[in-house]
Amino acid sequence: MKLHEELKKLDKYPFHMPGHKRNSDFDITGSDIDITEISGFDNLHEPKGLILETEKRLAKTYKSKKSFMLVNGSTVGILSAIFGVCSEGDKIIIARNCHKSVYNACMLRHLRVVYLEPEYDYVNSYYLSITQDALDGVISRNPDAVAVVITNPTYEGRISNISCPLPLIVDAAHGAHLGFYNFPNYPKGDIVISSLHKTLPALTQTAVMNIYNEKYISAAKRYLDIFETSSPSYVLMSSVSKCLDITESRKLFKSYYDMLCDLREIDLYSLRLKYSDDISKIIISTENTNITGKELADILRDKYSIEPELASLNYIILMTSVGDTKEGFDRLKSALYEIDETLIQCNETISKKPPVPIGESIIEYPEYTKETELNNSIGKKAGEFVFAYPPDIPVIVPGEVITREAVDYIKSAFEKGVNIISDSSLLPNSVLTKDD
Repeated sequence: MKLHEELKKLDKYPFHMPGHKRNSDFDITGSDIDITEISGFDNLHEPKGLILETEKRLAKTYKSKKSFMLVNGSTVGILSAIFGVCSEGDKIIIARNCHKSVYNACMLRHLRVVYLEPEYDYVNSYYLSITQDALDGVISRNPDAVAVVITNPTYEGRISNISCPLPLIVDAAHGAHLGFYNFPNYPKGDIVISSLHKTLPALTQTAVMNIYNEKYISAAKRYLDIFETSSPSYVLMSSVSKCLDITESRKLFKSYYDMLCDLREIDLYSLRLKYSDDISKIIISTENTNITGKELADILRDKYSIEPELASLNYIILMTSVGDTKEGFDRLKSALYEIDETLIQCNETISKKPPVPIGESIIEYPEYTKETELNNSIGKKAGEFVFAYPPDIPVIVPGEVITREAVDYIKSAFEKGVNIISDSSLLPNSVLTKDD
């Protein structure tokens, strides 16, 4: 039996939660299968039936020792993994391009953080892969580190093929589709977390935590029970069950992959289709042109009714999945050709990368903060996160000393229309700093 199929058979009057009572008069999307932990429909926190079967299917799909279905996104998996592997006050190595949830876990667990810096594309301003030499160097300089956390693949689809002697937690939020058909292999690690909803046909917030080292199953589950909602959505879980049915279609993935390969043949004059290890991520660079990534995204949105995933300084990201259609790909190709013909070629410029602190850091919100004009914040300790959204990669982290490089990067991003935000929402004028 499969969860999504059994939910269609609901026929008992619901004298139980939720309050919409599956009443069609309310016209609430999804309410027809939205239930609580009633008899026969299992419990996500103690699965023994339909939900356990779904998790077993996930484990088979990802070849893991144990897979946990998540309904709070990859974030809850990352929090649980870091808490499960690390003890209070441990030293941890994290890639600087990690998602904000990794930083939050380190802060909540009071971990001592050392940064691992990926390679960087100075033309288009985004992180690339992590090299084995960089990882080995950081580990050798920090023999007391207990774990490593990396983003693999990156938001832009770059993959790090590394081996790690320490427990490795992989944020593969953008890699749920890897391992299917001709796509690159699924990332290796002790615990690997993926957002099903990002690159597979599943509803937003659905994810999976795949554990490959049995040593961490119990601890990860313990913290998952703490961080994940006690009222998991059966609408979301049903979509995971259905998603697994869809992923079994080799024909569907072949058609999707062929469309991606066809798109790669596009011949543009000014715009550039950037290389990515994961062919599903379409990166269009505007660096050689007279427009910014933000302006390209606006043209696609306003003139061609195409909504990009991300608009950054010098590029845009167009995310694809097995849910895309030939009509969608054809519309995109036609739009890119038309836009390209209107552009003027320009010389490449070299950008600065976000600064990376050297040595050990403690991530913490200061007890007292004050609003500080951005230009006057240099040399002061940050009292909040500042990050580009999406993808939630911090430029400034609470407790760090704000540098001239960081301020220049933020100002440049704002000038080009990139969405830079802070916890306090004071940007672009001010940020919070430690009140000495």
